[in-house]
Amino acid sequence: MFLIRRAKASDLDLLLKLAKMVHFINLPADKDIISEKIERSRRSFQAVHDGTALSVKDGDRSAVGNSPIFMFTIEDTSTGNPLGTSMIVARMGGPGHPNISFQLEKKHFFSEDLQQGTSHTVATLQLDESGPSEIGGLILGPSFRRNPYKVGKQISLIRFHYMGLHRQHFADRILAEMMAPITPDGHNTLWEYLGRRFINLPYTEADKFCQRSREFMVSLLPREPIYLSLLPPEARKLVGQVGPDTVPARRMLEELGFRYTNRVDPFDGGPHLEALTDQIPLVRETMSLPYAGVSPANEPKVTGFISVDHEDGEFRALYGQYALAGDRKSVMLPQEVVEVLDVAEDDTIGITPLDLRIQVPETKRWLTASAT
Repeated sequence: MFLIRRAKASDLDLLLKLAKMVHFINLPADKDIISEKIERSRRSFQAVHDGTALSVKDGDRSAVGNSPIFMFTIEDTSTGNPLGTSMIVARMGGPGHPNISFQLEKKHFFSEDLQQGTSHTVATLQLDESGPSEIGGLILGPSFRRNPYKVGKQISLIRFHYMGLHRQHFADRILAEMMAPITPDGHNTLWEYLGRRFINLPYTEADKFCQRSREFMVSLLPREPIYLSLLPPEARKLVGQVGPDTVPARRMLEELGFRYTNRVDPFDGGPHLEALTDQIPLVRETMSLPYAGVSPANEPKVTGFISVDHEDGEFRALYGQYALAGDRKSVMLPQEVVEVLDVAEDDTIGITPLDLRIQVPETKRWLTASAT
């Protein structure tokens, strides 16, 4: 069985190891930054449980690391080993501290004398102060990618379950900044031909500096339209594309209703996907119901996410089976689920119906139960 919980200090080494495998702006391979994020996440989970408003210090919205965040870790309950992580950033920017992207559009030109025309894609700097929520930081250990228990989907989709449980703490719009193709040594071709012409820093250094401030991007990137046809083909072809390891994540989000907005990351050209929070099925279908005890073995069951918020702010969830009782106004759980989630008699249970159709390789049979 796989337990999904909030990240904790003991996960630091594993998260650092995972962060070194990819290049994410909201999970850089820096031990101090990750440690601070784990602590910030702990406080954010606690604030939600206590019913207090999530807050950001004045002047702090310019950096991803200073927004309230929620870091999830998935672990194998048979070993206790963490396998992967994902994250929600509650508010990405805000008034005076915009989120930054390039808006792409086509411009058409035609010569009457020559009777021929051309079309060019131009990129224009966009400064978004609306403060959408953002999902990001999804990393899974290589040996668990394409896992038959869909471990990657579990740690990814749990974010929508959590937003559905605590809808008031998140924005009406969700942003997903997808990773563009990165070279094995951590470079990005588009950055070398475009971004670095205006910001004279290596890609990884500029990416890391965003943890402290994004002011330098607003100040140094040009406001005038940039004609991408001036770039060499090897850079131009990366705009709006994702790396091979990100293709499954993009496909999954598009199945949930996320759409490409013709906006891309100004660093690497990775596409921005967006969805309205209340139109995401997993958010819309999530609910909280009282716990009604252990379910009988023959009780008809529903498959999906099951979670509990504990007094200390600890969040525990898994993908498994539950039974609706009392005219569907309460939840009964199998004994093993009760034990893993540490459910008490007076707890409220979060549920989201979801069928991942998990397949066990040894028997080739489909499960609609928790992976055990």
